[in-house]
Amino acid sequence: MTQKKITVDPKVKALIFDIDGTLADTMPAHFNAFKKVLGKYGIEFSEELFNSFAGVPIGPQMDILKELYDPKDFDSVKVASEKEEEFIKTLDDTKPIDLIYDVLKAYHGKMPIGCGTGGERKIARRTLEVIGAIDKVDAIVSCDDVVNGKPAPDTFLKCSELLGVDPQFCVVFEDGQPGIDAANAAGMMVIDVREYL
Repeated sequence: MTQKKITVDPKVKALIFDIDGTLADTMPAHFNAFKKVLGKYGIEFSEELFNSFAGVPIGPQMDILKELYDPKDFDSVKVASEKEEEFIKTLDDTKPIDLIYDVLKAYHGKMPIGCGTGGERKIARRTLEVIGAIDKVDAIVSCDDVVNGKPAPDTFLKCSELLGVDPQFCVVFEDGQPGIDAANAAGMMVIDVREYL
């Protein structure tokens, strides 16, 4: 089967990439970290639920889990921290998703490039360092930088502001529905990378 080629609209003046599952192959590690930590609270964490979280910051994810399962002794902030610590243990093994990373490399130096993630800033920066992309990105917007994370448009709007490009001339690369909804709400073009992987 021939892989579809990603083409960027000629109107585009800036690229914005989600990180987890788009630029970096971190989703299996995130899923395993969730499964391990939530298992301690008697939660059977499904892939379906995990996929519905794509791009949503960890705080709101924990609130959803608390509401769904009402687990005993479940402190959202503490459990979020446990999950992130578990994930960080595997971070240095992260590989780029070549097809998407190649687009970033091809446009590096030709137009502004940003990353808009639902993850924490320190983890986002470390992930980009590990895959070799940190010096190719002009702006990073994480869940630490906005009040409303994806699916609200704030992450991508802040990114376009930092890049100095109007939202209508930005294209967002995303792998999750909340992120795609956020890009659409921001009035940006969007490429669902799942169609190419």
